[in-house]
Amino acid sequence: MTRYVQLILILILGVSLGFWAGRLEVPKKPDATAAGETKPLYYRHPMNPKITSPVPAKDEMGMDYVPIYAEQPAAAAPEPGKILYYRHPMGAADTSPVPKKDEMGMDYLPVYESEPEASGQIRISPEKIQRLGVSTETLAKRVLTRSIRALGSIQVDERRVHAVTPKFEGWISRLYVNATGQTVKRGQPLLEIYSPELMTAQQEYLIARQGQQALQQGSAQARGTAEHLTDNALQRLHYWDIAPAQLQRLQIQGKPVDTLPLLSPVNGVVLEKPAQEGMRFMPGELLFRIADLSAVWLLAEVFEQDIGGVHPNQAVQVHINAYPDQLFSGKVEFIYPTLATETRTVKVRVELPNAEGLLKPGLYGSVTLAALEDRDERLAVPDSAVIDSGARQVVLVQRGEGRFEPHVVKLGRQADGYWEVLAGLDAGDRVVTRANFLIDAESNLKSALDGFNNQGADVGQATPETQHGDR
Repeated sequence: MTRYVQLILILILGVSLGFWAGRLEVPKKPDATAAGETKPLYYRHPMNPKITSPVPAKDEMGMDYVPIYAEQPAAAAPEPGKILYYRHPMGAADTSPVPKKDEMGMDYLPVYESEPEASGQIRISPEKIQRLGVSTETLAKRVLTRSIRALGSIQVDERRVHAVTPKFEGWISRLYVNATGQTVKRGQPLLEIYSPELMTAQQEYLIARQGQQALQQGSAQARGTAEHLTDNALQRLHYWDIAPAQLQRLQIQGKPVDTLPLLSPVNGVVLEKPAQEGMRFMPGELLFRIADLSAVWLLAEVFEQDIGGVHPNQAVQVHINAYPDQLFSGKVEFIYPTLATETRTVKVRVELPNAEGLLKPGLYGSVTLAALEDRDERLAVPDSAVIDSGARQVVLVQRGEGRFEPHVVKLGRQADGYWEVLAGLDAGDRVVTRANFLIDAESNLKSALDGFNNQGADVGQATPETQHGDR
């Protein structure tokens, strides 16, 4: 009896321990597959499905590889309305009534009834917009300014060149200025001259003056004749460019001087010096060529399309290559009447002061003619916003986040960095000023432009065709 009771007690104890063991069992971690966290089979290139990777990676543009699962989870969010059609993922004009993939394996994007896509617009994802570095600017009216730029070189002012030539025959007995490029002052002796003709002229003057003195007590007619002969002899020496100081010396001393100096007529620089000490010269022979460089010319080559904006007395700013930190100012003095057919340019002469002597003949520089201002404000678009196909000009207008609309525009005159807009845009439009050509490359601009053929006719373009090829 006692053994039977013991068996019953052991049985009861085992059942109790099993019960409490089940209650205290640690809960197991739920299965990841049951929770919907399916592990990807592999990862594929976002733009080329033929390139895959067993681990997460990025492509050459920084985009994450797309994970591929055994069974893609169904989208939980309901579709916003009825699907009208499927459009090309890169913005091409191709559409499809059923789901399909493009030539690169990307799914066509659905267009819903609640959000139809505007005709002729280009769609770019925000990620691509950021990667391309797209920037925009709001159009507004502005006062257009235009500057004309040209290249030129410093030249000697032809009106300030003086030739030193004697008016009588003689010899150079002494040469004071004996180097080309030497600076001379007005009235400075250039050389000493010996001339028999000069000696004869001095003696004739002295004889005439002695006769005038001898006839002081004579008749008025005799005194007048003697005075006239004396004045003529002195005037002859003056016409031969004998310095007044030398003539005064001749009058005081009363005897001829063997040699007389030839003086510089101007302040300047010796450009030519054929004179040599001891040489014989004839009347009219060039001994020195001296240029006054206190003012110089700059001869600029202005292109024919800009010459209409140049006029005399127009202010000019000049940058000389030899002095990059200095700015020289002058004015247009003369516009040459002929055009160089080889370069299609017209010479414009600019006068520049050169008191410090920095502007040396032969130096090159760039010329900026003062801007021609139009006081009326006009709608203008930046140069960088215009895509010129040759047949017409197009500007991309931002219509929303990631949406751009090409507009054919008619442009007027060009100013510094801007084009005048005659038709095709309105004030307040945001136009793409940077990466517009990259947007063109990311999309099919030609297809988007096909919807604007009528607009191209409205703005007076010659043809609705564009030279942008299919992307």
